[in-house]
Amino acid sequence: MSRNRVTRRQFLTYTITGVGGFMAAGMLMPMVRFAIDPILQSKEDGDFVQTSKKIAEITEVPVKVDFSYEQTDGWYKSEVSDAAWVYKEGDEIIAISPVCKHLGCTVNWEGNPEHANQFFCACHAGRYEKTGVNVKGTPPLGPLDMYEVSENDGFLMLGKKIANTHSK
Repeated sequence: MSRNRVTRRQFLTYTITGVGGFMAAGMLMPMVRFAIDPILQSKEDGDFVQTSKKIAEITEVPVKVDFSYEQTDGWYKSEVSDAAWVYKEGDEIIAISPVCKHLGCTVNWEGNPEHANQFFCACHAGRYEKTGVNVKGTPPLGPLDMYEVSENDGFLMLGKKIANTHSK
């Protein structure tokens, strides 16, 4: 046995320090995990979703293509339905988001007979050119977003939304 005896004061100091350390670690660990966890998660940006539209069927006239994908929010997984207006411009396939940049309504191709060859938002009479560029003097302040496009076994695949690359 050791000749250096622990006094009551030292015992209480060691005990309170140890318990305080465990309590501090218990409070700090969730904060550290909250800060580090997003860095360690695998990113799924750029993943492409296969649609039922065949590349050979796409023409110069925009057609609405519906697609769905699984989305994970924390622990909740859900099936999200979305759409895109798709057409060919030469050899390039263009996919445009149908969400109006004014208030988030849905635009339709030739939705107004007075404005042929344009996307039209019926909510507030917003208009866009075929390329998704907004028509000056109408409510939208910016062009429609575009989707990244790819091909897999002859079928159209859509990726994440990107800024519209067309200019008027």
